[in-house]
Amino acid sequence: MRHVLCVGGEDHSLRIPFLAALQERGFRITAASTGDGAAFQRAGLAHRSYRFDRFDSRGADLAAIRQLAGLIAETGPDIVQSFDTKPNLLAPLAARGKVAVVRTINGMGWVFSSGAPRALALRPVYCALQWAVSRWSAATVFQNRDDKAFFERRHLVRPDRAHLIRGSGIDIAGFERSRADNAALAALRLQLGLGTAEIVVTVSRLTRQKGIPTLLEAVSQVRARRPNVRFLLIGSRESEGPFAVAQDEIDRQAPHVMALGARSDVPALLGLADVFVLPTEYREGIPRVLLEAGLAGLPIVATDMPGCSDVVTHCSNGFLVPPRDPGALATAILDVLADRRAAQDMGRRSVELVRREFGLPSIVGQYADLYREVLSRQEARHKRGGNARAPALEQAGAPHRIGESE
Repeated sequence: MRHVLCVGGEDHSLRIPFLAALQERGFRITAASTGDGAAFQRAGLAHRSYRFDRFDSRGADLAAIRQLAGLIAETGPDIVQSFDTKPNLLAPLAARGKVAVVRTINGMGWVFSSGAPRALALRPVYCALQWAVSRWSAATVFQNRDDKAFFERRHLVRPDRAHLIRGSGIDIAGFERSRADNAALAALRLQLGLGTAEIVVTVSRLTRQKGIPTLLEAVSQVRARRPNVRFLLIGSRESEGPFAVAQDEIDRQAPHVMALGARSDVPALLGLADVFVLPTEYREGIPRVLLEAGLAGLPIVATDMPGCSDVVTHCSNGFLVPPRDPGALATAILDVLADRRAAQDMGRRSVELVRREFGLPSIVGQYADLYREVLSRQEARHKRGGNARAPALEQAGAPHRIGESE
């Protein structure tokens, strides 16, 4: 049985359905994350802990590389699968060609999304890092075509090692089981003090780069025309360091805006919503929250950014608006709330799209095929007398240009 060590960050537990489905396909899975391992163990998945700081790129990163190198040596995987921005850099450096690494680029992060001077200054450095770790990677998976094209234009990945798999998939049956019935929804509405209000839901880290300040600016414009509207913000704030939206910015919009923090009952909370909003300024991968909102039958308002535009088709299952434009965001929310019949049609199209294109079995099948391809290539190299544990070290066709600006 082939062993896959799956490396992620603090929210790696959201991938438990994906990892469990891989295990059902015949792979032995060990998850490594910076979060608590209890949820993995309840799902029958082995879990190992390691540490890194998302906001520190000095000594903590070196320590994380050493920890991951130790985990790789101890667990002896056939493949290391990494997700998230920092693990995608740390895991190949920890493996250093001793084991095949498959990286999944699930969004481009602040450095590649922001126009801030510091982000622009750091971009060539991160391009150089991406180029370097691609030399130690057997395959790089992209969740949308825009990100794949970005890497290929800048020669940050070998074309023959670049693969498109759209998202991590969604466990449709599991999501349906987690939804609340009408009685539970009524109780939840009462518990939150929502009365008969129209509900706008956002599930996101409460950071500036996720567009939360833009959403807060749009609130007063929406309320001017529909005063019986409440906005629910679901997601962490305290753990977001320097990127976090200040609590007083949210408090100024109370009681019309409620920040509920991270929640485990997102499917139920989506059942309260009339519209789902994701105002992100990031280049996303395929946002899981959009798939969940779509499966909940909601019309979606999102920014016209890579990843979001892979899920939302403008005027079909929602609206795409420019990032950092509170007026356009408010107008789109109002348009959804004003025409309930059109909103229901949009929600129905969202359900159809997610079921058709983003179901977990299809996505997991593509990863399983990729792992077999990587392992087959590794075994072929071994038969030719090459290093069986270093499939990513071929020099021919290596990328050669880094640091281009957008």
